Amino acid sequence: MSSLRFGYGTNGFSNHRLDDALAIIADLGYSGVALTLDHAHLDPFADDVVAQTARVAARLSELGLGVVVETGARFLLDPRRKHQPTLLSDEPGPRLDFLRRAADIAVDLGAECVSFWSGVADPGVDDDTAWQRMLSGVAALLDGTEARFALEPEPGHFVQHLDQALRLREELGSPGDLGITLDVGHCVAVEPASAAECVRKAGPLLFNVQLDDMLPGVHEHLEFGE
Repeated sequence: MSSLRFGYGTNGFSNHRLDDALAIIADLGYSGVALTLDHAHLDPFADDVVAQTARVAARLSELGLGVVVETGARFLLDPRRKHQPTLLSDEPGPRLDFLRRAADIAVDLGAECVSFWSGVADPGVDDDTAWQRMLSGVAALLDGTEARFALEPEPGHFVQHLDQALRLREELGSPGDLGITLDVGHCVAVEPASAAECVRKAGPLLFNVQLDDMLPGVHEHLEFGE
């Protein structure tokens, strides 16, 4: 069993150079970082991404930081449509390409997993079609990579409940390199069970846990106690 590691996300440092953000995170006492691939922070589409990744890997090692690769950049794929396209889109190719690039970067960084979500189904796409697209998309991601993926149930997305994520994993044959990212705030916001029950249910499939507070029914990230 791997030890518990507390990290901080680079989303909170969007106005910092990545190298500076990593140094501050380490100085604050964290032992890990959730690195969101984006225009300013290790762009997976940069011409020199391999060299950039090598430099980041060296910096992480120097600072003693573990890393999880996050893929929630809002406008990386489409400058006009937030989080589009998704695995559920009629043309999911750009999303698959991005997630495969993320997997390559994760392997080169020695990352613990690549965290991802389903996205929102386009209008007119029925649930059965969306589910099949999700199954085929995730199966394609897992094929031919050494990276571990962690599916995050996200409020308002097609896969928004832990039970859906667990069912999808089971229908794919329970692959060992597919786990769960669980945001405990999401549990408060949308799950019928408590955050503690969700943690227990996911158990050893928890590759990545995000800690924050929320109010029931409201998808707004808050500090603990708020």
